[in-house]
Amino acid sequence: MKQRHGFALMTVILMIAVLMALVAAYFMLTRIEIATTKSSADQASGFYAAEAGLNLRAAEIRATFLGYNRPSGSSPSPSQPCAGGNLGSGDFACKTYTLNGRQVRTYVVEHPGNPTSIRIPPGEKYQNLNAQEYRYSVFSVAVGPENEPEAILEMRFKSRLVPLFQFAAFYDKDLEILPGPAMVLSGPVHSNGDLYLNANTRLQILGQVTTAGDLYHGRKDTNACRDKPVEIPDRNYTLKALPSCPGGTRRLLTDADLADWGVNIQTHVDAVTVPAPEALDPEPGRIYWDKADLRLVLDLTTATPTVKVFDPGGFENVALTSRLASCSGGVGGKAVGYSNTFYNPREETWIEMLDVDVQALLDCAHSQSLLYAGRQLDDTTEGGLVFHFTVKGPQSAGVNPYGVRLRNAAELKSTLPGAPAIRGLTVVSDQAVYLQGDYNAVNKKPAAVLADSLNVLSNNWDDGKSGLPLNQRPAVDTVVNAALLAGTDLTGGSDGSGGQDQGHGSYNGGLENYPRFHENWGGVTLKYRGSFVSLGEPRHVDGPWCGTGSSSCGRDENGQIIGIYNPPRRDWNYDTDFNDASKLPPLSPRFVYLRQELFEREFEQP
Repeated sequence: MKQRHGFALMTVILMIAVLMALVAAYFMLTRIEIATTKSSADQASGFYAAEAGLNLRAAEIRATFLGYNRPSGSSPSPSQPCAGGNLGSGDFACKTYTLNGRQVRTYVVEHPGNPTSIRIPPGEKYQNLNAQEYRYSVFSVAVGPENEPEAILEMRFKSRLVPLFQFAAFYDKDLEILPGPAMVLSGPVHSNGDLYLNANTRLQILGQVTTAGDLYHGRKDTNACRDKPVEIPDRNYTLKALPSCPGGTRRLLTDADLADWGVNIQTHVDAVTVPAPEALDPEPGRIYWDKADLRLVLDLTTATPTVKVFDPGGFENVALTSRLASCSGGVGGKAVGYSNTFYNPREETWIEMLDVDVQALLDCAHSQSLLYAGRQLDDTTEGGLVFHFTVKGPQSAGVNPYGVRLRNAAELKSTLPGAPAIRGLTVVSDQAVYLQGDYNAVNKKPAAVLADSLNVLSNNWDDGKSGLPLNQRPAVDTVVNAALLAGTDLTGGSDGSGGQDQGHGSYNGGLENYPRFHENWGGVTLKYRGSFVSLGEPRHVDGPWCGTGSSSCGRDENGQIIGIYNPPRRDWNYDTDFNDASKLPPLSPRFVYLRQELFEREFEQP
């Protein structure tokens, strides 16, 4: 009996020991699992924090390029980077962020050989455009609460700088194209909003079409569609008409509708960040003002309107103003001057104008050494000459009756013996610009005009007839060769939102009415080669597009309807010379986008 009791006791003790061992094992496994789960959670949190650090540094590199600067500095040594005094400098230096409760240490390494000039490969967004490509690697280490690295990441990316003037049309908003006669656009087209394509006869776009929004076959201002051919190269690069719009109503084109075009039509791409219209302002710190070779200001705040030369700091250079005043030309005997003899029937007001005889001004710049820092006419600092013209008056900041007129510019050159040939010319103004007569038609140079709004006057223009009825303002054939950047009206309200089906009263005229006209162009031709870029609405004019004139617009100073314009025969096309980066206008505006090349997680610190 005692033996059985002893055996039972030993059995119980053994079972208790086994149970205790199981409990201990379970406890240890639970602790290990909790620790493992916490470690995994910490590593996941560290990973996301480190990834955020990569994105922040890449965005900073992109922002530097957007400001027309190149990142500079030195990277830390790869041996124990961001430790002690091994911090690097400038845009590549170590920088620490606090993200998700972690200290995230980052730094940037520039690859040798930057930049390289590339043509964006077929099949990619913005295919076949030229770009400058810079390659960088960003390293990011997330350090957790235990002061141990939780994630070590590397991202290699390309920063591509693409000039806007490589597009036949580029709009930072909705873009509408509805030509009357047949139109061919040989370059790519992009809209940061929706894109509306339609034609009264035929429209052909021979380049890639991209839009950040939707693509419609039809009009924006009314739910209508002409159902005429709108042709774009398909995936086999054969011209193919967009799907029809049955019943004559606007059609939203879906991905299925566009499958035959492959990468040649892309919708819902990322919107491109572009310079704001304020980049044209005559203020220190603005890119075009700062980098201009010559800054002219028509000062209307004094008793006598005077044209003055300014320095980058925003102050008049009195000596250069005096030299400018001594130069003769075709504007009242001067190279530059003031006029108030131009009546604008769209704005229904007389325009106070900074008048510029372009050839005479180039003569003056050469003979009187007007250019900033002693530069010469053949300067290539920004790829050629950049001139900034503006008007300073009581209404400069808002809607106003001011303008800048460029005349005698059929050939962009100085007529003085021995004067060097210019590489190119970009004219910039924050006010309305009026091109009078042929522009850059002879011995074409890389040229651009950047303005608040853009007006074209023919070789037959006469200020004395500007306030007369339209039939007394006949135009003649005129040639313009220049990339254009200007504000354009929006269809459907001040911000363009909800703008569909607003009726013709709020129609902006479409791309075909990008230039503003003031003559009877019926039966004569405007030959244009260049690029149309619009970054917003005009800030200094508010006369709406209303066709050739109606009962509500196009009045003379006495309130009588005189009409605004009749459209020209539009011999318009993209200037394919801009496909060559060396032939782009000076200081061409550009956009920047990043393309990731490699993303890698490391498990040991360098």
